[in-house]
Amino acid sequence: MNAPAATASVITNAAYAQAGSPRLSVLIPFYKESPSTLLRALTPASGVEIVVLDDGSGQAELTQDVLSTIDNIALPVTFISLAHNEGRARGRNRLTKAARGDYFLCLDADMLPDAPDFLTRWLEVMDGDPAVVFGGFSLQQASTEKRFAIHRLMAAKSDCLDAATRALTPEKYVFTSNLLIRRDVFGAQDFDGEFSGWGWEDVEWAMRVARQFGVHHIDNTATHLGLDPADTLIRKYEQSVGNFARVVQKHPAVVATYPSYRVARLIRKLPLRGALRASLRGVVRSEAAPVRARAFALRLYRAALYAEVV
Repeated sequence: MNAPAATASVITNAAYAQAGSPRLSVLIPFYKESPSTLLRALTPASGVEIVVLDDGSGQAELTQDVLSTIDNIALPVTFISLAHNEGRARGRNRLTKAARGDYFLCLDADMLPDAPDFLTRWLEVMDGDPAVVFGGFSLQQASTEKRFAIHRLMAAKSDCLDAATRALTPEKYVFTSNLLIRRDVFGAQDFDGEFSGWGWEDVEWAMRVARQFGVHHIDNTATHLGLDPADTLIRKYEQSVGNFARVVQKHPAVVATYPSYRVARLIRKLPLRGALRASLRGVVRSEAAPVRARAFALRLYRAALYAEVV
């Protein structure tokens, strides 16, 4: 049974009342982190609106920060504030219902465009009437602090890939961090609201959409500012196990081609898997260990967690 819909309040800025019908709706959900840096970085472009969703943060200062920001930017903005958290999948579904554009551009609140013509380039892509396009992300403007070294190394190797590389397995490299979706495509395939916690809801969506509409890749990147320290990555991977199990259940043939799945299946055969996870977790947390060793241990730790559901 689905949880009851969260109570919502809706506020628009002055530019919204003066704007015509938009071609592109930029959709930005957030939870206990301000999207204001991203909002200020989006260079105004004709035919663009922004829809922002506070997914139940319950923080008055954060709300005021966002309201102050949208009052001082030129783009038309709709700000939706939920009384209770709905989760990543349902929150994004709600954003699309408030959007008026022919296309949706999904951006995470901790992203930052890498070029001043970021929105203009997306508008040009829309002229070709594609179904789904992922623009990619980078670490160009991300922190180089030592506590983020593991995440930075892993992201650079696995996620920050050029369009040609991503296009080899197009559904695998689709994230809601920088994703263009045509309205009718989302009408046919929205996000699965049964996903909860962190991870996999966007990849699972891409698996469905790739079969029906196809997925394209371009290089119009945004920086992922929200790098996490090791303990946060560990917690996120632990939260993602149930979601990974749901993806395996829904798309077994696709997931079976992923290296992480194959490693998880091998670990499944091992005795004392709990002890293995504890040892790997210790390496990841060890400041004395080399960063590459810690990153490798974290990837194995994720596979060891997934081994329990494959």
